[in-house]
Order: sequence, then structure tokens, then C-alpha cells
Amino acid sequence: MTGAAQRRIVFALNDLIRFADTASRLVARGKGAYESDEAVRLAAEAILHKIGEAVTRLPEEFILAYPDVAWRSMKATRNIVARECEQVDYDIIWNALAHRLPVEADRIRQILTKIDTH
Repeated sequence: MTGAAQRRIVFALNDLIRFADTASRLVARGKGAYESDEAVRLAAEAILHKIGEAVTRLPEEFILAYPDVAWRSMKATRNIVARECEQVDYDIIWNALAHRLPVEADRIRQILTKIDTH
């Protein structure tokens, strides 16, 4: 991998961590706030959209090298949020942000640690 390619990957991974941190702050407001405030739900959609966009910037060979991360799910969720607005299930979005994303963010942090040490 060239230095430029690695920098692009690290940039995208750092974006993913930044978006996961934003999601964590949103989740910290509580599910009640999420359910009662349309703006918070729309913010959750935007976060998932940004996460999916960041994943699309990763090369396919990189994605294949780290199969433990749910890259394809992140991209698929982005597609649903961006294109199929009437199918958005806010309970699924909450669960993704509250439960799945923290796990994926930890995996991405581990990858960043490996990349930075090589």
C-alpha cells in the first residue's frame, strides 16, 4: 500500500471514529429524547449516512482484509437512510447507534492502532 493510499484509509477510519463519537453523544441523551424529538432522529439518520459515506471511501481490498468489521452493513444502512426514507425504522437506527456502532468503532480503533504501528 502506498503512503497516499494509507493516508486516505486512515483519514476515512478517523472519520468513522469521529462519527461514532458523535453517535455516542446522541445516544447519551437517552432513548426517550430520541423517540420524542424528530431533530434527534434526523441527526441519527445523518450520522449513519456519514458513516456509510466514509466506508465507501475505503478500498475493497482493505474491506476484505478486515472482515470482522460490518462494512457492508454500514454501507447498506446508509443506502436505506439516503434512498428509502419511507422504510426507515427508528428502532433499528437506535439499536445500530446504541449497540452495534460502539462495537464496530472499537474494531476500527484496533485497526488504526495496527496501521499506525506498521
